[in-house]
Amino acid sequence: MSTPDWGREGRDWPNRTLSRFVETERMRWHVQMAGSGPVMLLLHGTGAATHSWRDLLPLLAEHFTVVAPDLPGHGFTTGRPSGGLSMVGMARAVGALMTKLDLAPAVVVGHSAGAAIALRMLLDGLATPKAVIGLNPALMPFPGLAAKLFPTLARMLFVNPFAPHIFAAMARGPGEAAGFLERSTGSRIDAAGVDFYRRLFATSDHCAGALTMMAAWDLETLSRDLARIRVPVLFVHGSSDAAIPLTSVNAAAALIPGIRVEVLPDLGHLAHEERPDAVARLIGDFARAV
Repeated sequence: MSTPDWGREGRDWPNRTLSRFVETERMRWHVQMAGSGPVMLLLHGTGAATHSWRDLLPLLAEHFTVVAPDLPGHGFTTGRPSGGLSMVGMARAVGALMTKLDLAPAVVVGHSAGAAIALRMLLDGLATPKAVIGLNPALMPFPGLAAKLFPTLARMLFVNPFAPHIFAAMARGPGEAAGFLERSTGSRIDAAGVDFYRRLFATSDHCAGALTMMAAWDLETLSRDLARIRVPVLFVHGSSDAAIPLTSVNAAAALIPGIRVEVLPDLGHLAHEERPDAVARLIGDFARAV
């Protein structure tokens, strides 16, 4: 297995001067921190890492103390939490990290699966934010064919130990990372952003982390719990998202009392990387209002 190396894949990592490594039980976290003011926790999605916030983080740090970790199984964070890479396990692990940092998030922002972790932390009492913001949130059970596809991937991961290497090899091909990202997300990001994803996809540990996370994801339970949320919630969704349809976002929103939904035209699943300025304004305005 190959692991992302801070001196190799991280040699010119975005916002590298903001990085630190933090130890908790069974975990060594890569965390980026910047700014001052109310604490804002950023949780990236499956297959990503802190590079996903490369342009958004500095904008938010003008008004907030921003904390952005690489989630377990992703990027430069190493180790496995006691609950594995399940949604509950990830939520508990992030809660333990924030306890170690002695920081309580006033706002939690999650992209895609990171939004599910944010809401799980709130529901399980692992954080008490004044607001939660989901960017292109992945919260509802996968419909149709996808419901059958994900268990197949999970079985392939555990039955065939070479599966992570196969996915990593695909990312090494010329242009494969850019083509994969555009097809799967509907987003077009800059060449530097594509290269950061390519570096991570080319390591089997990162790919294995993403696949293991998918195998353990329990969106059925989360969707049943959404009606219990009692803090202000904002969803920001790109209208051209090829991964999460707007119907899924609206279905989740219908379960959460008092939620607000903003749709950004012509942007995909990585809307916060395509238009960090527009997303930063929406996050900042909503956070300050609550």
